[in-house]
Amino acid sequence: MGDLLTRAYRDGVLDTEGFPLADVSEQLERPGTFVWIDLCSPSSDQLHELADELGLHELAVEDALGSRQRPKLDHYESHVFLSSRAITVDVDGGRLGEAEVDAFMDARWIITVRESDLFPIGPVAKRCDNSSELAVNGPSFVMYVLLDVLVDDYFEAIESLDEFYDGLSDRIFGEHPLDLTQQRDWFEMRRVVSRFHRLVVATREAVSGLLRRERQVVAAPLRPYFQDVYDHLVRVSDSADSLRDLVGTLAETNLSLRDYRQNLIVKKVGSWAAIITVPAVITGYFGMNVPFPGSGEVGGVILASVLMVVSSVTLYFVFHSRDWL
Repeated sequence: MGDLLTRAYRDGVLDTEGFPLADVSEQLERPGTFVWIDLCSPSSDQLHELADELGLHELAVEDALGSRQRPKLDHYESHVFLSSRAITVDVDGGRLGEAEVDAFMDARWIITVRESDLFPIGPVAKRCDNSSELAVNGPSFVMYVLLDVLVDDYFEAIESLDEFYDGLSDRIFGEHPLDLTQQRDWFEMRRVVSRFHRLVVATREAVSGLLRRERQVVAAPLRPYFQDVYDHLVRVSDSADSLRDLVGTLAETNLSLRDYRQNLIVKKVGSWAAIITVPAVITGYFGMNVPFPGSGEVGGVILASVLMVVSSVTLYFVFHSRDWL
């Protein structure tokens, strides 16, 4: 059984908090009251107790208790169910930290269910206190603050990814190519970017569902605030999409640079091999066991030496002028 937070707002003002789950119905009996319940790693009994008391749909409860769901928005007869993700990026470890954050919302209550403390509820509660003038709009006020905090974390994640690939770009064009460990880290981070992009796009579509006027899920005064969250998600998804393109470009650039470096090595080795071959040919010719002009004479030695030096030096300057050495 995880942590429990309970709050009751009456006429847009925080009236009571810290009450047990058994008192939820009693709180809702008061006119002008809506209730916010937050559960962290709840037990099945906790969530089913609330389901029986508030009429949560069994499929939504199953989604909240089961394995991780793709971010989505489900509409039921008496409430909506939003599944989303809290995201952190571990650049050093090449991992994407994820924690499922679900929300059941009705006209008079909202239940948030967090998979773990990877997403603490403290910042959400604090921002609710700082934006208390919006509480008069009911549970959708808490839903807005929850999504706003989640999206702020998305911006931090995309900034971390941007910084990683900025540094990678510098290393690619450095004097030394990426080693095997760095190549592995790069591959892991490519997977992180792809996963992050999929989650953000799915969350954007879920928030879009909240904004549909025919559903009337969100209180009218809060629609501009949800629209702002949606616009932020569009910016993050566009940044993630651009980052995926950048990752592909960097991969192609890295391969091109690797081929370029290999060509340089081949040219240098080939140039030195050509320079060494000339003296070998000359010494082989003058070392034949047949008479030739200058054979066995000092002049022949001098001629062979001059030919070797001149030919080698000439080849060196030719290759050097072509930037092969």
